[in-house]
Amino acid sequence: MQSGKITLKQLFQYFKIAVTGKEQEFTSGSIRKAVFMLSIPMILEMLMESIFALVDILYVSQVSVNAVATIGLTESVITLVYAVAIGLSMAATAVVARRVGEKDLKGASNAAVQVIFLGVFIAAIISAIGIIYPKHILELMGGEPDLIAEGYGYAQVLLGGNVTIMLLFLINAIFRGAGDASVAMWTLVLSNGLNIILDPIFIFGFGPIPEFGVKGAAIATTIGRGTAVIFQLVILFIGYSKIKIGFNDLVLRFKVMFNLIKVSLGGIGQFLIGTSSWVFLMRIMSEFGSEVLAGYTIAIRVMMFTMMPAWGMSNAAATLVGQNLGAKKPDRAEQSVWKTGKYSAVFMGFVSVVYLVFAPQIIVLFNTTPDVVKYGSLCLRVIAAGYIFYGYGMVVINAFNGSGDTKTPTYINFVCFWLLQLPFAYVMAITLNFGPSGVFWAITVAEVLIAIIAIIWFKKGYWKAVEV
Repeated sequence: MQSGKITLKQLFQYFKIAVTGKEQEFTSGSIRKAVFMLSIPMILEMLMESIFALVDILYVSQVSVNAVATIGLTESVITLVYAVAIGLSMAATAVVARRVGEKDLKGASNAAVQVIFLGVFIAAIISAIGIIYPKHILELMGGEPDLIAEGYGYAQVLLGGNVTIMLLFLINAIFRGAGDASVAMWTLVLSNGLNIILDPIFIFGFGPIPEFGVKGAAIATTIGRGTAVIFQLVILFIGYSKIKIGFNDLVLRFKVMFNLIKVSLGGIGQFLIGTSSWVFLMRIMSEFGSEVLAGYTIAIRVMMFTMMPAWGMSNAAATLVGQNLGAKKPDRAEQSVWKTGKYSAVFMGFVSVVYLVFAPQIIVLFNTTPDVVKYGSLCLRVIAAGYIFYGYGMVVINAFNGSGDTKTPTYINFVCFWLLQLPFAYVMAITLNFGPSGVFWAITVAEVLIAIIAIIWFKKGYWKAVEV
């Protein structure tokens, strides 16, 4: 992918190399090629994750409006699990990428083992809470009695089996940091492919398997993710990836673990701030009834489908930053971010036009209830107004994380989500009676501000001096 035009044949060849993982050198040569080789499998990985989310909603929407709302409430709580998983995964990617850039594969493997230990320990605590208190959790989130009665099994299974979520995130972050993005991609192909097959079987029943309703969606998801985690562990132990783990590596290394914890604290704090704000937004939305809540949930799922490619590109930027800083090439790291950000913004700009024009038609595919369509399409249109900023902002924020500077995005998130978004959403939606649209506009304003602040701070270059 040098300068000049690229033929369709060359593009196909690059695509084939990217998905098979044959290209593993990202600290030299064309930056555009490096971005492409890492982004393609990461985009496909994220698309698989979002396809799973959409399929889940398609099946569950055939059960009831309450079932869709249950998923919205439960997943707003599960995002707290994601916050810890993503925070730890940012540390894993940053440390593994830095060690790989330094050609220290043994150090990268040691970091991988310690992050898995941390993930299992944290997941065990969350599992106990989810298994014992699923009804209390849904009640706390504002669920109505009939919704809780129908949906608590979904919350119980998903939270109880959260170790599959945790390890899927963490081990894929290890693969990404090593530059093995194609391995992470094929892991999610397995996970989500299984989920798509198992979803209707467990939701509606098949042969000896009874009809579980919305709880069946959680069972299918947990089985799919659990199988993928086993696949990941096999790859780590047989050494298909750059990172290879032996049984003699399965020991606690407190120095490595504390370094990971130190790097991850900013990431965990960053995502706890972001995801807890989504929890409070969902709580505000629950004031307007199950149909509005269902419309909001469907819109967010649809948005995730198109935001995942931008997340894929931002993950590529994180890996490129980490590996190039490890190779003592900070200028190359910076150029990688600006190029990736531009590609992401162009993609998100195209998507925003589609949402602005076709929002109602998109929501109708999932549910035809008038209020669900009305508020779901309104949500899509308002939030799409800031999509170009989201595209650039995601890449720059993840570039900070890839360098090991997880504190700066934490401060940015705190100001934009807690000090601006939540008060703005409450005042607009409840105090000034703008209803759900007040929440939608609060989301857009906060995300645009995050992108602007992140770009300004990134240009200062302090992230280049971070040690991990």
